[in-house]
Amino acid sequence: MKLQSILFALFLSLQSVWAADGITFTDVAKAAGLNFVNKSSKDKKYIVESMSGGTAFFDFDNDGKLDIYLVNSHSVEDLRKSAPRPPAALYRNLGNGKFEDVAAKAGVADPGWAMGVSVADYDNDGWDDLFVTCFGSCKLYRNLGNGKFEDVSGKAGFTSKRFFTGASWGDYDRDGKLDLYVSAYVDFDVEHLPEFGKGQTCRYRNLEVQCGPRGLPGAADVLYHNNGDGTFTDVTAKAKVEDKSLYYGLGVKWTDFDDDGWPDIFVANDATPNYAYRNNHDGTFTEVGFALGLAVDENGLEQGCMGITIGDYDRDGRLDLVVTNFAEQYNTFYRKGADGNFTDVTTATKTASSSLPMVGWGTRLFDYDNDGWLDLLVINGHVYPQLEGAFPGAQYPQRKLFYRNLRNGTFEEIASQLGPALMERRVSRGSAWGDYDEDGDLDIIVNEIDGAPMLLRNDGGNKAGNWLLLKLQGTKSNRNAVGARVRLKADGLTQVQEICAGDSYLSHSDWRLHFGLGNAKTIDEIEIRWPSGKTEKKAKLAINQALTFTE
Repeated sequence: MKLQSILFALFLSLQSVWAADGITFTDVAKAAGLNFVNKSSKDKKYIVESMSGGTAFFDFDNDGKLDIYLVNSHSVEDLRKSAPRPPAALYRNLGNGKFEDVAAKAGVADPGWAMGVSVADYDNDGWDDLFVTCFGSCKLYRNLGNGKFEDVSGKAGFTSKRFFTGASWGDYDRDGKLDLYVSAYVDFDVEHLPEFGKGQTCRYRNLEVQCGPRGLPGAADVLYHNNGDGTFTDVTAKAKVEDKSLYYGLGVKWTDFDDDGWPDIFVANDATPNYAYRNNHDGTFTEVGFALGLAVDENGLEQGCMGITIGDYDRDGRLDLVVTNFAEQYNTFYRKGADGNFTDVTTATKTASSSLPMVGWGTRLFDYDNDGWLDLLVINGHVYPQLEGAFPGAQYPQRKLFYRNLRNGTFEEIASQLGPALMERRVSRGSAWGDYDEDGDLDIIVNEIDGAPMLLRNDGGNKAGNWLLLKLQGTKSNRNAVGARVRLKADGLTQVQEICAGDSYLSHSDWRLHFGLGNAKTIDEIEIRWPSGKTEKKAKLAINQALTFTE
């Protein structure tokens, strides 16, 4: 028995060496021309100054190359002085490893005090549009198809002013038009500021810090219905998704919890229970967070939830869910069972202890080495600058966590084996995934507070295994095919993925589904369930290519 244990440990050790051998993530942001800086206040005396940082990978000019959008922050002091806001950036991919900032030319440089970004072709005209959440009024930028965007926020119906954070598109009534759920955080008034460091909810580890979210009033989320004529209607009450408890909403994701073909909604709430809204197929929803096991952790405690990712990490055909959390609360792995309910299996996955010192934000289940099994990256950074060096181990900038899937329900943290970039301490927030250099493995863009972004190029993942990039284009369904579910069979194994809008923390990743195929020499079958309900199958497809299927 002892020999068996030794051999098994050796096997896992060899697996980890093989995983890291030849694969690194290299920060090429500076070389690529990403000279953007996300600017806020130095001391972060107010919670609104710590939460910004969404980013997006999307092809705004339809030239087949992924471009990058980065939102920028602000400070309370500068806002009250009416000082100019730091600009957002829209980096056009030049196709040679370089990018150029065209935000001003495109008309998307000044959305306001921005928090996050969500991308979708809301008018089904073939050009992806931008929705930017803000402290204040959100911005909807309609893509004109000529390299420019038009601010249509007011006439579209986005006039409410709140501390908006997350946003995600989904066609909840399956009419072929994308609707929008927008989360809101706290009711923050710059004319009546909470007093820094004063009060029970303004101290951390006996340090004076920014107040909140506990102790501050919450703000209500909103569900907007797409009317199909360029306008949206607030249907929050009608759809029965009223945020009556005024929980502190951050990440939002539409995903089909019960696999019935109708999109449901998950909202990651900070310091309060999460929401899970089940689609009733009649334009209304039922909140089932506690019933599904997604509201709290295994101890029955609410957590400081930030970012969201979904994926079938154990390849049982069911989509699981991971939420990133505040320090001293592990990032939560919710495994979906055969009964449709979710169980907190974080401890069993062996990811709990390493995440406890960190404040997690952006995250993604993705296959970095193309072996057909989803791995996990978590982007970290604290919210209190006052914490740095205050006691042993206290860190404000923090490194990233990278978990390799060991294919047995557990993960191994291997960030140190994947190059120095992942170990560099940063104050990170939003992150997005996409194959910007078109080489068959997924790269990552990270928006950093008070610093330059990181463009983490995956070097070697495309050589470790075969792959497929799959783009779906709806006709009867919404053009982005948001809500489509794909089953891919290759080499005797099945993978399941879903096209979702709203990713990571307040960010948007490439629409294309990326499948690692390992040593498979061909794709046996792809089955697509479109958002409209139509299903179709494709058989005997070649590997190592980017495919597009139209409904």
